Amino acid sequence: MYDVIILGGGASGIFTAANIVLLAPKTKVLIIEKSNKLLAKVKISGGGRCNVTHAEYENKELIKNYPRGNKALMSVFSRFSTYDTIDWFAQQGIELHAEADGRMFPTTNTSETIIDCLLKIITKANVEIQLSTQVTTINIAKNTSLTTLHNANETILKTKKIVLATGGYAKDENYHWLRQLGYAVAKPVPSLFTFNIPKQAITQLMGVAVSKATVTILNTKTTYTGPVLITHWGLSGPAVIKLSAFDAVALSALNYNYTVQVNWLDYLSIDDALALLLEQKNSNPKKNIYTNIPNFNNSQFPKRLWQFLCDASEINERLDYANISKIQAQKLSTALCAYTLNANGKTTYKEEFVTAGGVNIDLVDTKTFCSKQHPNLYFAGEVLNVDGITGGFNFQFAWSSGYIAAQDIVKMLAV
Repeated sequence: MYDVIILGGGASGIFTAANIVLLAPKTKVLIIEKSNKLLAKVKISGGGRCNVTHAEYENKELIKNYPRGNKALMSVFSRFSTYDTIDWFAQQGIELHAEADGRMFPTTNTSETIIDCLLKIITKANVEIQLSTQVTTINIAKNTSLTTLHNANETILKTKKIVLATGGYAKDENYHWLRQLGYAVAKPVPSLFTFNIPKQAITQLMGVAVSKATVTILNTKTTYTGPVLITHWGLSGPAVIKLSAFDAVALSALNYNYTVQVNWLDYLSIDDALALLLEQKNSNPKKNIYTNIPNFNNSQFPKRLWQFLCDASEINERLDYANISKIQAQKLSTALCAYTLNANGKTTYKEEFVTAGGVNIDLVDTKTFCSKQHPNLYFAGEVLNVDGITGGFNFQFAWSSGYIAAQDIVKMLAV
């Protein structure tokens, strides 16, 4: 008989186990992982540096970074916040630092620091681990037990508490066992991806970046502002990745055929851009348009992008501002502020594959992460329908849910 069996050896599962044994070192804990390794996502996240959390300390602002589940997260982060994450790792001797974009990494800049920390805690407490093991059934109605399959050998394990920290599944059918237990599950769809813009001329500008542009999906009217990167397959960068998260479900329903509009000048309107071009016509009539870019938003506009948009507006490389026609000026203003592209498909953003979908968070008590239907069953991490707009926000939810679940489990085992 185990005190706790945790399904899943990722961030949320291992963190739950670590906090259980830190609070109650003699607790008999078993971790079951279907793959052959622990903390796989932690290892590759942030380019191998591990984006532990994000430097957003106001919970009202923090929850805005979760397209799904955010209403329930005020309760969660009031119990274990970004500050608490930083403090927790500090107590283990690990200092985190924030980069300019808010991402937080260990000062060692290697994910092995986080992995070694967590594994050291559970190893010291003799937490058992079964790798390459599949759970085939869970029995909660009559007793708390589960059946595992390992090397063709079935074993029935009994436990007082079960934690489901299995992560997000890419395929809907992989949630069938949760539905059999009576849990409503939102169909999983990819989140955090780049936009494919196939066979369109703008991809010739691969590598060009705009520090602040506004991207809108016209089909949904969803908008996000931030850095945009042009790639050989389409559009990427923080604004695009975050927009993909907020519209993950809608874009899946559209089968990833949608229309994207980019305002390369951030908030400026077409009329604003037109006024700036006409101002150049009056103040610098002899200057060549192709080589003299107006000072938009007091920032440097990429030369390659400017010349591409001039070509698209039928402005040749010999034209000066004095001779720009009204039609050309209007075309260029529109290209600058409402450049429209047809997207078809998506590309996973580096290693940051995240799914939107999973068990409805309303089915758990966010004060404990215990199921409202089954008092011995807990949930943690991405198995719930909660996801953030970057890896650090997803890890923060993994730490928070795992910590809160561990607190309640230890409390209930002591009763």
